[in-house]
Amino acid sequence: MQATRTPIALSIAGSDPSGGAGIEGDLKTFSALGVYGGAVVTAITAQNTKGVFGIHTVPADFIAAQINAVFTDLDIGAVKIGMLGSAAAVDVVGAALDRYRPRHVVLDPVMVASSGDRLLPAEAMTRLPALIARAHLVTPNLHEAAALLDVAAARNEDEMHAQAQKLLALGVGAVLIKGGHGVGPESVDLLLEPNGESRFAAPRLPTKNTHGTGCALAAAIAAGLAKGRSLVEAVREAKAYVGAAIAAADRLAVGSGRGPLHHFHAWW
Repeated sequence: MQATRTPIALSIAGSDPSGGAGIEGDLKTFSALGVYGGAVVTAITAQNTKGVFGIHTVPADFIAAQINAVFTDLDIGAVKIGMLGSAAAVDVVGAALDRYRPRHVVLDPVMVASSGDRLLPAEAMTRLPALIARAHLVTPNLHEAAALLDVAAARNEDEMHAQAQKLLALGVGAVLIKGGHGVGPESVDLLLEPNGESRFAAPRLPTKNTHGTGCALAAAIAAGLAKGRSLVEAVREAKAYVGAAIAAADRLAVGSGRGPLHHFHAWW
């Protein structure tokens, strides 16, 4: 008997040895949502729940070799791009997207860790707009959207909407601007597409254990797209998954800083 097609998602990101974010967090998210995960490592970090203590970037030609190896063998349904770590990595990933034309590309513009440590050098920032234009969805939080546009962070939904429109003008297929760093009883995310807008709201949860939430959301969206969900469905399901993972985070006893969300909350 022929096996049905296995949904496969690929993470192109940095490694987090503490397991909450980056490649490790993405693979956990893919697995929790029933998707086979591949991984291309762009940087090796020395980090834990308390901070980032060092970054070793992978040479661009070896990032390209990893991508080539995966795309010439696996049927990639969706790509999630996270921490790239260098301008050369931004360029080589953009070239790979041009070459392989994956069906779905979710770009999480990782610039700063939840601990406040910078993960993308300033020289690479100027390369990001060209990569954003190649993506089907970009998922900045309030601070990342502000940095990409060189403006102050949005303070309300009207300002979030205006900034999302400016990001959409860069050529990306859709923008999901995340309100997790905002204030108020609800965390609101806005999804802007060329022909419509969707609003996703969830209660703001009182926990410090949010390490890896941005990675998990983008990975969960990629997992949904790899399974054939529409973009709106994938975002809605991802938002619900991450909300439940944050709500269950205090069930974990991991580290002494900002602990990780509970990727396997539905299974443990």
